[in-house]
Amino acid sequence: MNIDFEKVSGLVPVIIQDDRTLQVLMLGYMNEEALEKTQKEGKVTFFSRTKKRLWTKGEESGNFLYVKDLKIDCDNDTILIKVVPTNVVCHKETFSCFGEKENKGFLYQLEEKISQRIDESDENSYTNQLYKRGINKVAQKVGEEAVELVLEAKDNNEDLFKNEAADLLYHFLILLKTKNFKLQDIEEVLISRMK
Repeated sequence: MNIDFEKVSGLVPVIIQDDRTLQVLMLGYMNEEALEKTQKEGKVTFFSRTKKRLWTKGEESGNFLYVKDLKIDCDNDTILIKVVPTNVVCHKETFSCFGEKENKGFLYQLEEKISQRIDESDENSYTNQLYKRGINKVAQKVGEEAVELVLEAKDNNEDLFKNEAADLLYHFLILLKTKNFKLQDIEEVLISRMK
């Protein structure tokens, strides 16, 4: 990674973006040492211009930013880091320093929650109970929800239609987990079809 730290007096701007929703979470600054620490530990560390020292986001609040991807821009003087935040990012207790959480990307958060309930074997979770019944039961449930959606599509009750569509998406995500796939895998197929 060839970043030109000298171009802007040793500090480069760093855009922090949620890896799942792609929402911009905050802007900070890094020097070379902060970048090295971030890459080594997998948690975002900035150079705090007010504290005049390295500052790992979350060191006081516990709201760490775990690095998923790191890129530099075409001029080698700005960094984009995609992260998974552990909680709210802004010191004002909002999801982002630019406001509250946006709905875009919610399916990825839901997919993560479904995976968590299954991986932690939550006995009280409907999701985990269905998963434990095996692929045949999960696939059957997706089929039932698809039929219910088709039936509601023929009527004019918008609320019932939207609820059945939500049920189908939810169970589809359970099916993906059961088959060891992710929503991103299906997205990649759809993207490849657009070429």
